[in-house]
Amino acid sequence: MGWNFGDILDAIEPVLPPAAPAFIHGERVIPWGEASRITNNLARSLIARGAAPGDKLAIYMRNCPEYLLSLAAGFKARLTHVNVNYRYTPDEVWYIFDNADAQTVVYSAEFRDAIEQIRPRLPKVKAWVEVGDEAPPAFAENFEALAVNGNGGPLDIQRSGQDQFFIYTGGTTGMPKGVMWAHEDLRELTLIAARKLGPAPETLEALVEHTRKVGPGPRALPAPPLMHGTGLLSAMGAHLAGGCVITLESPTFDAEELLRAVDAHKPQAMAIVGDSFARPILNALDAAPGRYDVSSIMGIISSGVMWSLEVKRGLLRHMPNVVLTDGFSSSEAIGMGSSVMTSAGEVPTAQFMLGERCRVFDEDDKPVVPGSGVRGLVALGAPNPIGYYKDEEKTARTFRVIDGVRYSIPGDWCTVEPDGTLTLLGRGNACINTAGEKVFPEEVEEALKTHPTVEDALVVGMPDEKWGQAVTGVVVPRDGCCIDEAVLKVHVRAQLAGYKTPKRIFIADRPLRASNGKADYPAAKSVVADALATTE
Repeated sequence: MGWNFGDILDAIEPVLPPAAPAFIHGERVIPWGEASRITNNLARSLIARGAAPGDKLAIYMRNCPEYLLSLAAGFKARLTHVNVNYRYTPDEVWYIFDNADAQTVVYSAEFRDAIEQIRPRLPKVKAWVEVGDEAPPAFAENFEALAVNGNGGPLDIQRSGQDQFFIYTGGTTGMPKGVMWAHEDLRELTLIAARKLGPAPETLEALVEHTRKVGPGPRALPAPPLMHGTGLLSAMGAHLAGGCVITLESPTFDAEELLRAVDAHKPQAMAIVGDSFARPILNALDAAPGRYDVSSIMGIISSGVMWSLEVKRGLLRHMPNVVLTDGFSSSEAIGMGSSVMTSAGEVPTAQFMLGERCRVFDEDDKPVVPGSGVRGLVALGAPNPIGYYKDEEKTARTFRVIDGVRYSIPGDWCTVEPDGTLTLLGRGNACINTAGEKVFPEEVEEALKTHPTVEDALVVGMPDEKWGQAVTGVVVPRDGCCIDEAVLKVHVRAQLAGYKTPKRIFIADRPLRASNGKADYPAAKSVVADALATTE
């Protein structure tokens, strides 16, 4: 029947020490024995309330154990996970629930007002489960009550490797889309990585024996929101390996809180999202050398946002034995490439080794010759998603067959160096067309961020009569620094072609990043528009 995440949990839970921690959240510790009982009870409760195999389970909350407990219960009940961005407006949340055909919604009490606004327009939702200490409203049931109601034993249920898992991704344009993954394909990606390190358990029986022999898996701290792929997939990996997932309590990212958690709970692995997380961590370490014990960290993984060489160097000063893995992936194409840096050797920003499943094709679907300088689109072979939920047109555009092979081609442009590494340029839908020249925002942003006065930067294309689109920068100054627009232009011109130099550079008066660390280009454009409006 193929690998299924519910089957994996059923298999490993009986051989894990019941007192071993499965989740740590501040002072809360949920051991594996308790987590097993909660998820089995919750799975039965959801089935009793009408949830059938394949129904959609939407999870609407910040990072906390209940997110992952709900996820595991969904796996066991054969429900399809749907992530919900808690930064969305109520109408945007309604769109996700409606588009996904959600049957069950588990939400945090802090979002009760939003739920009450949109609930009348969601007739397909049959079960509402609220996480919180207070009594839920009449239409919902309390998470804790469902979690303790039952004998806690495993379900007698036949599952399939084709059971689905959704990752809703917003991208930079258009409405969010649900990327549909089969359990067995996501599991195969894990095995591909594990096989590179040695023999990997290829059957449930082998996995049980491995777990019995080595005991609990590693401790992992996903710093980004679980509602996004980087945080969620890293947390899932640790949980399905019988490890412990450590989550942070603050509603927004706090580098010092993260370092306190590392000091206290000793995770071996950490997930971040590029410089937007790494730079605050580095600043906190630089401000108080030796205050935090970070020696437990063996590896830090990142995906989704540029992770600069400068910041990697800084982290290695404090953690000389850590392995920094910069993954080039998206929700539609996991494992396109990676960049691994240690104290023993540096890797340039945005330069990745091609994965075994990865190819680069030009606009005519011809392979790009390494060292040719030709820009190409990154394409990733199987295993890949089934497609986008209820969007056949976008599925056909992204998942294409070239020379008999089905590839995921989400729109990432790159060049291929003579040694086979690729240099990422950016996502095509964010590309700026200025006087006929293509400019990828990411490369200009990285040039701006190498200036000592710049903490963060985004680059957008603004309408312009002369250029069509004018390359325009929006920067966040470092503490105590003043921005000199002319100096920054000279700095960029020294690194990139002249036409890539921003025509104007503005100072941000609002956040430029979402909570997952990814660029908020609409916010950057609004900074520019507001600044131009005040000068007209």
